[in-house]
Amino acid sequence: MQEFDVVIIGSGPGGYVCAIRCAQLGMKVAIVEKYSTLGGTCLNVGCIPSKAWLDSSERYHQVVKTNQIHGIEVETNSVKLNFEKMSERVQKVIKQTCDGVKFLMNKNKITVFQGVGSFVNTHEVKVGETTIHGKNIVIATGSKPGSLPGIVIDKKRIISSTEALKIPGGRPESMVVIGGGVIGCEMGSVFARLGTKVTLIEYMDQILPTMDSDCAKELVKALKKEEMEILTSMQVKVVENLGKKVKITFVEKSNPSALKTIESDYCLMAVGRIPYTTGLGLEKADLQVDERGRVPVNEHLQTKISHIYAIGDVVRGAMLAHKAEDEGMYVAEFMAGQKPHINYNLIPGVVYTWPEVAWLGASESELKQKNIPFKKGSFPMKALGRARTSEENFGMIKILAHATTDEILGVHMTCPRAADLIMEAVVAMEYRASAEDIARMSHPHPTYSEAFREAALAATENRSLHI
Repeated sequence: MQEFDVVIIGSGPGGYVCAIRCAQLGMKVAIVEKYSTLGGTCLNVGCIPSKAWLDSSERYHQVVKTNQIHGIEVETNSVKLNFEKMSERVQKVIKQTCDGVKFLMNKNKITVFQGVGSFVNTHEVKVGETTIHGKNIVIATGSKPGSLPGIVIDKKRIISSTEALKIPGGRPESMVVIGGGVIGCEMGSVFARLGTKVTLIEYMDQILPTMDSDCAKELVKALKKEEMEILTSMQVKVVENLGKKVKITFVEKSNPSALKTIESDYCLMAVGRIPYTTGLGLEKADLQVDERGRVPVNEHLQTKISHIYAIGDVVRGAMLAHKAEDEGMYVAEFMAGQKPHINYNLIPGVVYTWPEVAWLGASESELKQKNIPFKKGSFPMKALGRARTSEENFGMIKILAHATTDEILGVHMTCPRAADLIMEAVVAMEYRASAEDIARMSHPHPTYSEAFREAALAATENRSLHI
């Protein structure tokens, strides 16, 4: 039997980053992956392919819709969408990225076992016919797409984001997206830009229901410009595969007796993800999941068996690749006797539509619920010179600061390049900066980052300079 200092089950961002950090700290490491390629959901059917599709679809959309304003005139009927070639490029990006993880495993002398990892006991994991021993074990098995009660994802006409990344037969003419969260908005945006008639149905009264309402409103405006139909406060009752079409039956929550129907080429279920522990054999390690299917852990990401850890989507908290990475590094360093730290309040969220949406820290509603006095400052991108030069003058940045101390408590933005701009907020809030601190820092002109400074100026005595 092969023995290792740590055995990691799952090779997604949490698992493979944990493996690399453990190896850097001198541990003998094994990683177990049930699929033939490393990288988990994120690299194979999640973050990487979806962003590749988003980038390609945005380029196409610019050519046929927005480049004319820059004096780049193209006859729309002369522009050809090669959906298959676009899909091939996405697969190439996936392969390059997954091959990169394989290279990193070899570079760091990490032993890779291919197959389903299942507990034999609290120290042993079986992979196929092989049993390996781990002084420590890390569960990093991630999540899978969820659905609504009574609605089965058949992977043909009723699909998840996994199937949406590889739709056969070219661009669909129509698609209904159920769920207005991150996945629904991103994938809906991809197909809308490519010319698919997209209808997004959301149960709550706004898309991205957990985020700042002002940011959500700005995104709705942008998605509607892409000709996406957005229906909120709707409850889906039935989804039926009709062969070449799919039929969705739903009602307005305010009028549940009046049934509505839509027929579409595909129905994309984007109602969230659920922790994945199938085949893991947790009971053999004396472990159980909670009511939401998550593996319970303490503040050090230890299960009730102290040498068994769990990270990423399979534990509490936001299902984010970068959160899983942070937890992977944390566990590696904790096992090595170090004293790592994760500030979960400062893990940013991002939606990669265009404009992008990003947020950090508390929202207005959260501060009100906690009776924390705050002031806010916002700045519209239409007042930003750099945004005008690119014809991307849509959206806004909002800063929430403590009414007395001026410490920045939350940052919310819907604007071009928000995914990158949010990092200034992460650094500022990690060091407990005040809005005045940001207002006093020189920001290069003309840049998008100036909007963050302007929002800080607005939050401090309403002294924004360009509105």
